[in-house]
Amino acid sequence: MNSPISIAPPAWTDDQLANAIRSSTNWRNVMLSLGYGDRSRSAGTVRVVRRRAAELNLDWTHFRGKRRWSDAQLRQAVAECRSWDEVFARLGLSANSGNVQPHIKSHTIRLGLDTAHLNRVSHTGRLPSVPAAQLSELEAQPKFLRAAAGMVAATWFTLRGCDVSLPIEPTRYDLLVGAADGINRVQVKTTTYAGPDGWTVTVGHHPDTHSKKGHLLAYDPDEIDLFFIVDGDMTMYLIPSRAIAGRVRILLRTYAKYIVGNARGLLGGAVAAGAA
Repeated sequence: MNSPISIAPPAWTDDQLANAIRSSTNWRNVMLSLGYGDRSRSAGTVRVVRRRAAELNLDWTHFRGKRRWSDAQLRQAVAECRSWDEVFARLGLSANSGNVQPHIKSHTIRLGLDTAHLNRVSHTGRLPSVPAAQLSELEAQPKFLRAAAGMVAATWFTLRGCDVSLPIEPTRYDLLVGAADGINRVQVKTTTYAGPDGWTVTVGHHPDTHSKKGHLLAYDPDEIDLFFIVDGDMTMYLIPSRAIAGRVRILLRTYAKYIVGNARGLLGGAVAAGAA
């Protein structure tokens, strides 16, 4: 008959375990403090220590692991802040950095924290969500023209009965527009720079589409059919690529015959009324 396996008692006391947890920021440090040395990374050994800590109702919410913040700090930030951006700032993090947003939000779910009072994360300088009644008070800002121009162009084409599609993968063109004469590949450009002679717009591209480095290249007229351009006054131009062929910057006043409208009304009632 086999003898029962005896389990050696731990070489540390409950008080030593409590002190180790209190002075550590992760379980690895706890294990080292308890003298486990090379066995400090053993999953089985760590489970034994954690089980005993749970039985003693010890608090390790200050543990950070490889994080710069603890569960306790996250709890406090969520409770005291009014937006996700404030939470990230309180924890010393940037909302635009890597995987910060989903990581923090997922952790609040695991901790069961109430985040209903937190506004949405702002992106590229945009405001967090505001009550619908206040939306009419928001001012149009030129810095958002580049982001809005694609929708302006799509709306212009759609209102004229064209089918508009967005390419699934990165391409030289921004829109595919179906009309009676077939499919047109449209590149959308904007400008908020007005020199002494008027609005100047860049109609070239960088060698690496993901970087702004390197000299500008002209678009191949066999890759682009039309340029839809919106200037800082919201004047819209529809210019055939062959009228621009070889150029990387153009002065828009020399292309006045290609003006197809003005979306100045999107800037606000006061601006539109003043332009009448």
